[in-house]
Amino acid sequence: MKETTDLINANIKNLTSLWKTVGISFDSYSKTPYFEYAEIKDSEWPNKLWLHQNITQDTIRFIKEKLATATSNITMPIWNIYNKNEDNILKSNGFNLTFEQIGMSLKLDKPFDIKNDVKIQLVTNSNEAKLWSELFIKSFGYKTSSETINKTLNKVNYYIAYNDGVAVGTAISHKTNNVIGIHSVGIPPEMRRKGYAEQIMKLLINMAVEDRNEYMTLQASNMGKNLYLKLGFEEQFVIKNYTLQQRT
Repeated sequence: MKETTDLINANIKNLTSLWKTVGISFDSYSKTPYFEYAEIKDSEWPNKLWLHQNITQDTIRFIKEKLATATSNITMPIWNIYNKNEDNILKSNGFNLTFEQIGMSLKLDKPFDIKNDVKIQLVTNSNEAKLWSELFIKSFGYKTSSETINKTLNKVNYYIAYNDGVAVGTAISHKTNNVIGIHSVGIPPEMRRKGYAEQIMKLLINMAVEDRNEYMTLQASNMGKNLYLKLGFEEQFVIKNYTLQQRT
């Protein structure tokens, strides 16, 4: 079995590769010795700044200089594999912890035996991109623009889930090496508590097994964690997401 550290690194690589892929498509990705950065105008995703080293006061200075040029709120994820004192450093420099996620992975060995009412369909055109964006906003409460989806259709797999012809959810899959990362599994509030998220995940797992991928990774909210544990995923690390406090 792959070592836990390798799986954590593979999870982070998949996640940041997705942000980088989208950012490059808009000529809005940059890399410094301290961090990488992607911001899409008129969208709230990916809009991330992520580090590849420990946080120091010098690092914070360069981060703040970059964030001063941002036109939207930028989230800075911190994986708890570096300096455990980052909370104190960030808070003392005006960063607020906004939400946490759990990095999880699944060894892909056998498909689920399922009889799904739900079907998932790959987004392939502008009308579907618009629908995906609308479903995402309802599900998560922030914006991924339809332009973002349209411009990256040939690089990122966006899925819409349907039940009896009615759109009930979203998902993204992104491949790095032998790892499939699952992102943005969202169900609008009026469609929840009907088992759609579980059905979507089982379909995605079965597709990944059929394509002979070795692992699946994702980043779960506390609300979604139990579903993924039920499906066989293991918890491996925490992601703390910070934003810089807005000055008035």
